[in-house]
Parts: sequence; C-alpha cells; structure tokens
Amino acid sequence: MKQNRMSVMCLSVLSVIEHVGLIVITLATISAMATEVLTIVGAGVATLADLLLLFLYLEVIAMVGLYYKSGKLPVRFPIYIAIVAMARYLVLEMKTLETMQIIGVAGAVLLLTLAVFAIRFGHVRYPYSEDGST
Repeated sequence: MKQNRMSVMCLSVLSVIEHVGLIVITLATISAMATEVLTIVGAGVATLADLLLLFLYLEVIAMVGLYYKSGKLPVRFPIYIAIVAMARYLVLEMKTLETMQIIGVAGAVLLLTLAVFAIRFGHVRYPYSEDGST
C-alpha cells in the first residue's frame, strides 16, 4: 500500500515536471518565432531560410500540441524537424560547403526520409492495438 502511494506521488511529480517542460518549450518557441517575424518585418523581405526557420518553429509547436492531444509523441516529428533543419543548413551554407559536405548532408536527409518511410510503412502494415500492446 505504501509503495503504491509512493509510485502515484512520483508519477504526479513527473507529470508536473513534464507539463512545465512542455510549457517552457512552447513559450520559448513562440518567443523565438516572434523574434524571427520581427526580423523579417524589419528587413522587409522573407528569405527561404527565414521561412524554413518559421516552419521549424511550427513543427515544434505542432509536436507539443500533438503530445497534449494524444499523450503520445510520434518519432516522426523530430525526424521531420531534423530534415527541415538540414535543408535550412544547406540553403544557408551552400556557397561555403565542399562538394562532399553537400553530399553528406543530402545523404543524411535521404536516410532520415527513408526512416520516416519505414516508420510509416511499419505503422500502416503492423498497427498498434488500442491498449498500447503490439
């Protein structure tokens, strides 16, 4: 009985920490997004790199929203963020990168894309049951 009460209390504390962390992530993302929008407005032009950065921020917010909605965090979302981040890196650094570096980043994007495909295929072909067991 005492151990059960202790585990419930630990789960409650972890849940509070989890929610505080998600709120901090959301507020920091909104702040960064607002700063980027102000930078774009100040410059008077939005570049592709700016748009990709805003897309990254939206993906982070969508990931938090999805977690609150479903209680689960699909592994695909961080992979999507990584793909967009690498694309942004290529856009920003294209002129300074060596050929092999460009090929390396493009290869990493390809591998991440294949990982998303494999995860989606596995999810569609072998769906999880409603109770979470396989």
